[in-house]
Amino acid sequence: MEQLNLRHLYYFWVISREGSIARASEVLELAPQTLSGQLATFEASVGGRLFSRERRKLILTDLGRLILGYADDIFALTGELAETLRLDPSERPLTLRAGVSASIHKLIAYYLLQPAMAGERSVQLECQTGRTEDLVLSLKRKELDLVLTDRMPKLQEDGNLTVHPLSGSTMSLYAAPGLAKKLKKGFPESLNGQPLLANATDAPYFERLMNWFSLNGVRMKLVARVDDSALIKVFGSQGYGVFAAPTSIREEVCRQYEVEQIASIDEVMDELFAITRGRKTAHEGVRAIVEAHAENKQS
Repeated sequence: MEQLNLRHLYYFWVISREGSIARASEVLELAPQTLSGQLATFEASVGGRLFSRERRKLILTDLGRLILGYADDIFALTGELAETLRLDPSERPLTLRAGVSASIHKLIAYYLLQPAMAGERSVQLECQTGRTEDLVLSLKRKELDLVLTDRMPKLQEDGNLTVHPLSGSTMSLYAAPGLAKKLKKGFPESLNGQPLLANATDAPYFERLMNWFSLNGVRMKLVARVDDSALIKVFGSQGYGVFAAPTSIREEVCRQYEVEQIASIDEVMDELFAITRGRKTAHEGVRAIVEAHAENKQS
């Protein structure tokens, strides 16, 4: 079967819902003989009987139940589509397909995406995380509308993509309360020999943090590399070491993970970027994100 006949599938679906060809023929405004012929044609195309008769009732066969499950999903979606198309274009939900670098803290990702969700027009957000390089490739293929990342990509060879610098944040160090209290005294010398949890050792902020440690004569012990911004905080909350996170989300990090801030390091910044296709941003949601955070950067 090279291609499924959706009209035949719809006839089968209505017969299943109505329970008989006679009632389905009334709904579809077709002669019962015509509908029976269409059902027979559909059964031939799928390679088996879809109904059996028991005491003048149509009972779905195993194949019929299998196909009905798909038909329910298909026609539920077509119903939603029909309702959406009845709306004025300005009232239709706007789909925003965003790629977020896995190394970006989830609270920061929410902060970046929120302006698109706060507009007057309803937005259906489709968000995926991954490596910046993979997300940029999906953006080029038009599978995404924008990519949010914490590292400047190499785009010299492709003039179709535009990088928008967004508002960043200084970084702070956090740890479980007992360890944080201990390390606040004599900071930063108190960090020497202490366990360090790295979110991503190739992240730009991590290199800046290592340089800051070096300039201040600090040598910490790297005990884990956790490439997940939420999981690293869980390890930190359980006392396994010190981790870095943006100062801008300090209150939420401390509240949610029951950790304490050791200190803010103003010399270490977590820079953020939005990557879009083309120089002018036509997508309303993308434009809201870029404009909101570009303005914050300038203020």
